Parts: sequence; C-alpha cells; structure tokens
Amino acid sequence: PTELGVLRNLSTLNLGWNKLVGPIPKEFGLLSNINALKLYDNKLSGTIPTELGVLSNLDALQLYDNNLSGTIPLELGLLSNLKKLWLE
Repeated sequence: PTELGVLRNLSTLNLGWNKLVGPIPKEFGLLSNINALKLYDNKLSGTIPTELGVLSNLDALQLYDNNLSGTIPLELGLLSNLKKLWLE
C-alpha cells in the first residue's frame, strides 16, 4: 500500500510471505528512517524503484522470490549503510 510511505519513523517493514502483487510502491522511498525493508516471497512485479536509493539508513533489503524485472538501479549503490541485499 502506498500509504505506508507516510510512516517516517518506521525502522523495519516486513511484508514477506504475504502474496502481494503489483509493483513496489515508489512511496517506500519516503521511509526515511527504515533500516530493513523485507518484501521477499511475494508476487511483486515491475522494476525496483530508484526512489529506494535515498534510504540512507537502510542496512537490509530483501526482494528475493518475486517477479521483478529490469536492471538493479544505480541509485542502490548510494546506500552506504547497506549490509544485506537479497535479490534472487
């Protein structure tokens, strides 16, 4: 849901194993304090939003087991705190 983008103080968002469909909301790029974004094992499609590249506190990004396509956005290279990246 795009409405989750207004939760500025959220530190972890785990929506794994929820059978979610559709694209990853660009509004997730507004989660300025997020440390872990876990969207694994769903049916998400489309590309990884470039907006995720501004999540400077992000240390874990789990997007594996989805139907994502396209290239990995260069903006993810700006995530200097990122320690775990799962994209299988």
